Order: sequence, then structure tokens, then C-alpha cells
Amino acid sequence: MDEQKETLEQGNNQDDIRGIIRETIEEFFKRQQLKTEPAYKAELIEERKRREQLERRLNELVEENKRSRQIAEETERAATIRAELQRMGVAKVDVAFRAVKDDIYRTEDGRLVARGEQGEMGLKEYLSHFLSENPEFLPARIAGGSGAAPAPKPPVLGSGAADLDKIRPGMSAEEAEQIRQEIVRIASQTLRGV
Repeated sequence: MDEQKETLEQGNNQDDIRGIIRETIEEFFKRQQLKTEPAYKAELIEERKRREQLERRLNELVEENKRSRQIAEETERAATIRAELQRMGVAKVDVAFRAVKDDIYRTEDGRLVARGEQGEMGLKEYLSHFLSENPEFLPARIAGGSGAAPAPKPPVLGSGAADLDKIRPGMSAEEAEQIRQEIVRIASQTLRGV
């Protein structure tokens, strides 16, 4: 019985020692975790800040891209309208453009259309209608009228008039000098307003 008691006590002592060792190891790991945890937390906080900065920058770039696209689309729209006004013979393109630009917009499929009194219509149709209602944007059909200055007359060529067809490589020095003299005479008349 004494042997059994001794064996039990030794077993209990070993269990106590194992428990103490286990508690010591657990306590060691808890302390290590407490030491490293602030570093992990700081690293996580730093990583979160970097991610938020990248997200902000990405959002800024997306907005900047949207603005750039809008500016490019607006510029292209204005250029198309101005080109069409010029093609239709408008004398003062900028004034006519300012008058029609707010009515013209781009559809989902990319076409330029305008809101008119007759409803939605294509760009060319709208501009034609606009110019028929506002002919003052087109150049005058008849130059002149009361108070108009007479149109300048083309210069009268002299007796030794130079013909453009006579100008050619290898022409004689005399012919070249005669043509130069005629050009000087016409240029001086033009500058004097004769």
C-alpha cells in the first residue's frame, strides 16, 4: 500500500509538474502575443491607411477621366457644329454657333441631334431650318446697295502684259525681266488701291 501511495504521489507530482510547465508555456505565449500584437495592429492600421489613400487616388483619377472625356466630347461636338455651319456658308460661324449650341446634344448612339419646334431632328436638318429662319447669318446675295463702295477693279495689264503661260524654266533673261517688271507694276497698283 505504501508503494501504491508512493506511485500515486509521484504521478500527482508529475501531473503537477506538467501542469506548471503547461501554464508557464501558455503564459509565455500570451506575453509574446501581447508584445507582437501591437506591432500587428500598427501594421494593419498602416496597411488600411495605404489602401484608403489608393482608393481615394483611384476615385480622383476616375473623376478626372470623366471630366477629360466630357471636355473631349464637348470639344468634338463644338468642332462638328462649327464645321457644318462653315459648310453651309455661314459668314459669322462663332455667332451662329453661340445661337445654336445649347439646342444640340449627343444621343446614346453618338449622333448629334437638336431639340426644335418640330421635335428632335438631325444636326444638318436643324441647322438648315435655323439658317432659313435666320438668313442674316448667311452672306449677302447681292453685294452693293446704297452707300456701298464700288468693288475694286482688276488691274489693267499694260501693253507688254505678261502671260502666266509664258513663265517657264529656261526662258530668256529678257522675257524674265519683262515679267518681273509687269509683276512690280501690278503689285504697286494694288498697294495704292488703283
